[in-house]
Amino acid sequence: MKRQERYDYLLKYFRERMPHVSTELEFGSVFQLLVATLLSAQCTDKRVNQVTPALFSRYPDAKSMSLAEPDEILEYVKSVSYPNSKSRHLSEMSRMIMEVFNGEVPTEMNDLMKLPGVGRKTANVIQAVGYGKSAMAVDTHVYRVSHRLGLVSKDADTPEKVEKELCRNIPEEDRADAHHWLLLHGRYVCQSRLPLCDRCPFTDFCPKQLDNSKLR
Repeated sequence: MKRQERYDYLLKYFRERMPHVSTELEFGSVFQLLVATLLSAQCTDKRVNQVTPALFSRYPDAKSMSLAEPDEILEYVKSVSYPNSKSRHLSEMSRMIMEVFNGEVPTEMNDLMKLPGVGRKTANVIQAVGYGKSAMAVDTHVYRVSHRLGLVSKDADTPEKVEKELCRNIPEEDRADAHHWLLLHGRYVCQSRLPLCDRCPFTDFCPKQLDNSKLR
């Protein structure tokens, strides 16, 4: 099956069965989405959702969090991965939002990536989920599934390269949803160590002959 045919099949499958999906992170504003997404780096959404209710109760917005020192924030996020650096980033990020962006989470990619602790993946999540833009965030799940299903070339060896290849093949109106489609498929079916191939609807065209496609 040619690569574009794979895209056509996969997109048709998900459009019919999961037409509108979103992040599993829990949040009440774009700022809270930004905080939760930053905390989710190398950490499960389940763990983040356990932490954020108390965190958001104490610091619901950029203004309140900007007044907190990193060690104060640390008390709320110490059970996530890399809590020291993340608490420092949250403090610095909140202050920058207040001082540079008038208390509002910026909408543009370049501005988002100026925020401490915010990389391209997080910025794309904010654009897609927070602001409804056509953006494709590439996390470890999207990266893995894209390669295993042969949606991207072997040369796409960085998240940004994968993002560019996916965007060339996925229509703008599907990109925000496609991020979640691929992410959820990787999280619950095409898992890293032991993919559940018997539950995968794409086994007929999964290029098992390619290196690193699927574990046997």
